Amino acid sequence: MSVNSIKSDALEPTRAELATLGPGQRLARLLPVYGLVVLTALLALFFSLLLPDTFPTLLNARSIVADKSIIAILSLAAMVPMVTGKIDLTVGYGVVLWHILAISLQVWYGVPWPVAVVIVLLLGAFVGFLNGLLVEVAQIDSFIATLGMGTVLYAVAMWHSDGRQIIGTLPDGFFALNGMRILGMPITGFYVLALAVVLWFVLEYLPIGRYLYAIGANPKAAALNGIPVRRFTMAAFVTSGVLTAMAGVLLASKLRIGQASVGLEFLLPALVGAFLGSTTIKPGRVNVWGTIIGVVILAIGISGIQQLGGSFWVEPMFNGLTLLVAIGIAGYAQRKRTTKVRAPDPGDPQAEANQPGRTTE
Repeated sequence: MSVNSIKSDALEPTRAELATLGPGQRLARLLPVYGLVVLTALLALFFSLLLPDTFPTLLNARSIVADKSIIAILSLAAMVPMVTGKIDLTVGYGVVLWHILAISLQVWYGVPWPVAVVIVLLLGAFVGFLNGLLVEVAQIDSFIATLGMGTVLYAVAMWHSDGRQIIGTLPDGFFALNGMRILGMPITGFYVLALAVVLWFVLEYLPIGRYLYAIGANPKAAALNGIPVRRFTMAAFVTSGVLTAMAGVLLASKLRIGQASVGLEFLLPALVGAFLGSTTIKPGRVNVWGTIIGVVILAIGISGIQQLGGSFWVEPMFNGLTLLVAIGIAGYAQRKRTTKVRAPDPGDPQAEANQPGRTTE
């Protein structure tokens, strides 16, 4: 049996399909795939024309990158378990504890900042491992398991900080993790780009990526094809935990203080970015560049609305409504994908063999 027989079940058109279509049909077929990308560009153009003195400026671009890079990393963290069909809510709760620990280890215990960063990353990986155990070994629904684990992490954060701000002298090297600029842009934007490229390469071009997508499409079929479902699902949660811890470290470097009241507000936009990612580039399937586009359109929309004088409640309202729309579109795409898989072309002699749970020699 070969796992390579499990084909991609995303809804993006193939080159062979596009070659058979006329210009108008080709545009109609590509519009659902890249519609969000086009909408992002149009939204940026709209605000640029409406706010020519403030929106299309380098200063605004720096502000957007600096403000949304942590959310982008958390969206990528949430995306990885979603590839396997799971959800990880600890991306919002974990960042609270990790940014507090990154500072308290240095201020209270005198740990050098590189060691403190490594400790936080290892703890993030350990929490991801625990999430994997709860979901795969204890067979607890991922929503419930990660919600419970996240609540525990938040409680630990409040206990550790005693509900107070953690303030102290921190080294310049730690501040540089978030404060440096490269080519005039915040270094955090390059972190996001590097992570996106690595995850894209792993998911699209390495066997582990095909395994993870196969698990998300049909875990039983993946197991029948010899894929160790439990091992790879747990690895996805560990990856999510490490990325969440990284976001916590960057948040600590940015804020320079630790407080338990900061961090939970990142959960909703992180999930919105990940869900939006499943509606573009590869509709019906969570993917890296779709997630990045999802975060970008949130950043552009919120920045433009705020510059137009939007009130303090505009950002959560925008995030909430966008999440509802994203879930609705993702659900529709999932149903369409399921219909496509269950109704193969009877003229295709390989149609039956390529059904979930079937293998080819």
